[in-house]
Amino acid sequence: MSSGPELISPRSQRVSAARRLARRSFRGKERLFLAEGPQAVREAAAHRVGGEPALVDLFATVDAAERYADIVGEARDAGARVHLADDDVIADISTTVTPQGLVGICRFLDTPFEKIVEARPKLVAVLAHVRDPGNAGTVLRCADAAGADAVVLTDASVDLYNPKCVRASVGSLFHLPVAVGVPVEQAVRDLRDAGVRILAADGAGEDDLDDELDQGTMGGPTAWVFGNEAWGLPEETRALADAVVRVPIHGRAESLNLATAAAVCLYASARAQRADRARP
Repeated sequence: MSSGPELISPRSQRVSAARRLARRSFRGKERLFLAEGPQAVREAAAHRVGGEPALVDLFATVDAAERYADIVGEARDAGARVHLADDDVIADISTTVTPQGLVGICRFLDTPFEKIVEARPKLVAVLAHVRDPGNAGTVLRCADAAGADAVVLTDASVDLYNPKCVRASVGSLFHLPVAVGVPVEQAVRDLRDAGVRILAADGAGEDDLDDELDQGTMGGPTAWVFGNEAWGLPEETRALADAVVRVPIHGRAESLNLATAAAVCLYASARAQRADRARP
C-alpha cells in the first residue's frame, strides 16, 4: 500500500512561526503577514517586493492542493516553500472560522509615502482614523477597482496587515502602492505640494458631491480623506482639506457606510478625470 503525501508536523517551527503572525507584534518583528484563501495566495505568488517574491511559504491541505493545483504550481514557480498540512494545522494557523485550505506567509509590501508623492498620483485614498480592519480592506479594494494610484493609511488607522484587513482587500493589497503610518497632516501637506486637491468625505460636509461634479471641479489630481465610520473626521482633520464633501442621500437612508461612500467618491473622481482627459 502506498503512503499518502508527507504532512508537515503541527509542532514544526514553521507552523509555530506562522501561528504567531496572527499577532501584530510578531508581524512587525518578522515583517511577514498571513494571506488566506486562493485569491490572496494567487496574487501573492505573482507579486514581488524589492525584486523578491512576496510569497515566502504556502501551507495547503491535500484537498486544497489538488483543487488549486494551478495556484500551488504558481507558488512553487515563485520560489515559495510549499507545505502540505492536515485540516487541524490549517485551522490552527488560519484566522477564519472556515479556512479555505490555503494560507500564505508573505513579506511586507507597503510603499514609502515619499515614493507615492514622487510619482505625482492622480487619485489617492487617505484613510485617517479608520480603525475597523474590514472597512480598511474594503476601501482598499474599492480604490483598486476605481483605478486609484495609491492608498495611504495614517498613523491613527488600523494595521494594514491585520488578517481581516488582508481578507477584505480580496487581493487588492497586492495591486497598488499602499503607505502606512503617515501622520495625516504630513499626508495632506505633501500631497497638496504635489499638486493634489484634498477632499474630505463627511456626511455633514458643506459641499455636495453632485454639485462638485456639475461644476467640473473634480477632474484634477485628487486625494479623498476618509474617516472613522462611527464618528467621521475630527474637526482638525476636516480643516486640513480644500473642501469637505458629502455624498447626497436622495432616498430615505440615514447614511452610507464607509466603504460605500468611498466607492461613490472614488468612482466620481475617476469618471471626472477621464472626462477631462477626453476633452480636446
